[in-house]
Amino acid sequence: MTHPPDERVEELLSAARTATGDELRSLTYFTEEDVEQLYLRSDLSRTADLVGFAESERHGFHAQSLYADTQLGEYRFTVRVFENGYLTRVINDGHGIWVTTDSMDIDRFEELASALASILRSFDPA
Repeated sequence: MTHPPDERVEELLSAARTATGDELRSLTYFTEEDVEQLYLRSDLSRTADLVGFAESERHGFHAQSLYADTQLGEYRFTVRVFENGYLTRVINDGHGIWVTTDSMDIDRFEELASALASILRSFDPA
């Protein structure tokens, strides 16, 4: 299974916790082939369909190239809104992270995405 090196896992988790605080629910790393949940808050159940979520979030690899030459500028991140919280997806090259959170101020999503993107850019998904 492809996963980030241990020091990168700690770096990703630290960045997510700094940006989201107690609202952090989960942190999941994914590539085209694999998915690994790196963190799950203790009060949550491990019943989420990670493979199903990963299939949806992998569309971002293709979307990243589709948006490459638009007047919108470079793709940065995606936020999905749900009844009980949010999912933020950040991708870079062949790997990505999605973070789930409780409700929080919208400005914190940009901080979260920026911190995670910087870390993803710093290591090779292979």
